[in-house]
Amino acid sequence: MKIRILAAGGRMPAWVQEGYNEYAKRLPREISLEMVEIPLGQRGQKNAPALVEKARQKEGEAMLAALHPRDHVVALDVKGKPWSTEQLSQQLEGWQMQGDNVALLIGGPDGLAPDCLAKARQRWSLSPLTLPHPLVRVVLAEQLYRAWTLLAGHPYHK
Repeated sequence: MKIRILAAGGRMPAWVQEGYNEYAKRLPREISLEMVEIPLGQRGQKNAPALVEKARQKEGEAMLAALHPRDHVVALDVKGKPWSTEQLSQQLEGWQMQGDNVALLIGGPDGLAPDCLAKARQRWSLSPLTLPHPLVRVVLAEQLYRAWTLLAGHPYHK
């Protein structure tokens, strides 16, 4: 199974790439993790609401274009359902049983476009806290690795 993270934004600090890579490489061959960066839309200097919405729409269109037809789409959304690590492990097992690849969508500074939320089969909230987008990438990779270790009976989770 391939898990692709489609994330709005680019040019992350080195620590983000290092953290993400560390957990991505720990996953077994059966679960590959790939980061797909979606360019941020132009918001302008004053962040006018119309420009912000246009930027979010452009990001959403690019995310939807990057999806594969059989992807199981999961939107990371503060209004989504929070999953414990054990629940994420169950989700991961279910995704593997379905046989489809998974696309995890991370919106830009203004969240995901409505079309992306509508496309998602699931909405997942990492936390009720507002997390910086660079940190989300690392936390997401680590939690996916942790969920796999639970399924594999690996002692990492203890």
